[in-house]
Amino acid sequence: MTSDDPRLASYLQWLTIEKGRSRATIEAYQRDVTRLLDWLGPRGIDLNSLVESDLEAFTNELRSRGLSESSVARSVASMRGWLRFLAGEGVIEADPGERLHASTRSRSLPKPLGEDEVARLLDSISVESPLGLRDLALLELLYGTGARVSEVVTLNLEDLDFDEELVRLMGKGSKQRLVPMGSSLARALKSYLSTRGRSQLLGARRNNRVFLNARGGSISRQGIDLIIDKRALDARIDRSRISAHVFRHSCATHMLAHGADIRIVQELLGHASIATTQIYTAVAITSLKREYENAHPRAHD
Repeated sequence: MTSDDPRLASYLQWLTIEKGRSRATIEAYQRDVTRLLDWLGPRGIDLNSLVESDLEAFTNELRSRGLSESSVARSVASMRGWLRFLAGEGVIEADPGERLHASTRSRSLPKPLGEDEVARLLDSISVESPLGLRDLALLELLYGTGARVSEVVTLNLEDLDFDEELVRLMGKGSKQRLVPMGSSLARALKSYLSTRGRSQLLGARRNNRVFLNARGGSISRQGIDLIIDKRALDARIDRSRISAHVFRHSCATHMLAHGADIRIVQELLGHASIATTQIYTAVAITSLKREYENAHPRAHD
């Protein structure tokens, strides 16, 4: 049993056509279920003989491999969805994952950058080259809008409205939202889109994406990771602490710390549920307590 197992292929097709799941979601389900299939094969366990204890043993092995609880929880969700589908289609007689649960998922608080760290990082970028102009605009966008990396990769030129100072982002489930374009972001984007920025990278090619790689092609997630890594190194910021998602965390946390309404932040980030946004409230309170303890003369006996 491998990733081209027809029972998995039919499930992925159902998720794509009937459920309209995104490509990233489909790929995650495929990875998770393939990992299970690769584990079952050498043990001679067939899906019709699969029982809950087998699934529990598999999840325990995932933990032994060093996977985080959040990754294990996602794998369990993928397995349960696939097995439920197979049982519903009559491919297997019973659903062995019906009562399977991952251990309580850890909701570790995100660790945002400090406002001074963000400023230091952005200020460290030289804008004397097309790549410098691109990198500054890219990081200003990540921090200024809280955009997901997938939304940045797919951003097109027509998604930028400088007259209304708005950016149109395509979120999960192909849901669009408009987010404000702050003055720092607007300046960085205009400089990058000038003849000495994006045009230099594009050359004679045609490409409607906002952010390009050094060869004029569309930038990738991996490309953005490399940019962030390089710029963090230049600014002497611990590279293990920073990623595109950390900019999203930092945007939300800093806005809440400065008094933004949580529902405004929810709309900005494109969260379907307010509960997802509320985790940032805890982060903001934690930061406030830390600053208070460091600064207030009566904070300690």
